[in-house]
Amino acid sequence: MIKHIVMWTLKDEALGKSKAENLSKMKALLEELPSKVPGVVELEVATSGVFESVPQTDIVLYTAFKTKEDLKTYAVHPEHLKVVEFVKSVVAERRVIDYEL
Repeated sequence: MIKHIVMWTLKDEALGKSKAENLSKMKALLEELPSKVPGVVELEVATSGVFESVPQTDIVLYTAFKTKEDLKTYAVHPEHLKVVEFVKSVVAERRVIDYEL
């Protein structure tokens, strides 16, 4: 099983929208991916909010794939690339880790 975890911090404002508006749109776009991209076994999206006084990541994506090839297919899939285009325009920082169990 391949795990793919991405964490982002969003810009305070981008595309004429607030961080909260872009965060909401980003979450919705990510959550649609399993119905559009084959090979996604699991997908969860979480946003910050529990401990507002502590600086933290704004949004986290957890995905699981059966094989490395499935992750590679996901990475270049046109529907995923559409989401990537939006994400790049609203994100200030990105961290990612992929690992195999």
